[in-house]
Amino acid sequence: MNRDFIQKLYSNQQDCPSCPSPDVVSSWFVELLGTLFPDFSKHRFQSLKEFELHIEKLILKLEQILHRNPVKGDLDTDAIAVNFFDSLSEIHRLLELDVKAIFEGDPAAKSETEVIRTYPGFLAIAAHRLAHQLYKDGVRLIPRMISEYAHSKTGIDIHPGAQIGHSFCIDHGTGVVIGETTVIGNNVKVYQGVTLGALSVDKCDAESKRHPSIGDHVVLYAGATILGGETVIGEHSIIGGNVWLTQSVQANTKIYYQAQMSNSKGEIDTLIVKNS
Repeated sequence: MNRDFIQKLYSNQQDCPSCPSPDVVSSWFVELLGTLFPDFSKHRFQSLKEFELHIEKLILKLEQILHRNPVKGDLDTDAIAVNFFDSLSEIHRLLELDVKAIFEGDPAAKSETEVIRTYPGFLAIAAHRLAHQLYKDGVRLIPRMISEYAHSKTGIDIHPGAQIGHSFCIDHGTGVVIGETTVIGNNVKVYQGVTLGALSVDKCDAESKRHPSIGDHVVLYAGATILGGETVIGEHSIIGGNVWLTQSVQANTKIYYQAQMSNSKGEIDTLIVKNS
């Protein structure tokens, strides 16, 4: 190898001596998820004291990860770690509602335990809710590592900045993309291949709201694409499969494509909008 290139690589190593690796962050996340839901845990605790010591180790590990974060800036990492673990009770409550929503929304689910242990949607939502708490406290790199770990495991890509209400259901999930400034209400159901994205990817728009807002009790069927920071899907609406939207939809609206026959060109699609 070229010696100048070797020197460059060595300098990079020296400049980043304590960066937390994605493996370290994902390992901590998996341990934390197993603490919240024993279905994911490799440990069986023999006493409350042992369990409390386990939690203390997780807190210490998070403090170490945050201290080693190369882009932590002026953040009070110890206070963030304390606040994060103080928030776990509420995060756990939200995740229990998510599990219930997934179970009740999928006829194939036989138990809530099955949802927790096997559904990629639950893993992706759990990673998001934990990552989002850190994101709210100003941490940026570590939440992205958590979300990308879940992305690699599930095929579901949720930016930790997205705001998601309670009782969120992702069914199947592969190919779902939810952008940074997306706002999702309560009791929303999303199927595979849904994209909640931006109309612009210009860097100058980084601080603006680029992704849509989804109201309460909305269903987004497979392959639906909804784009734009000013796009709002009203509550109790249904967006059908493969629908492409860049403008708002009022509440209680159904939008879907319906195949029709044309003598000259064969089958064509017609966009149907119904308001109830």
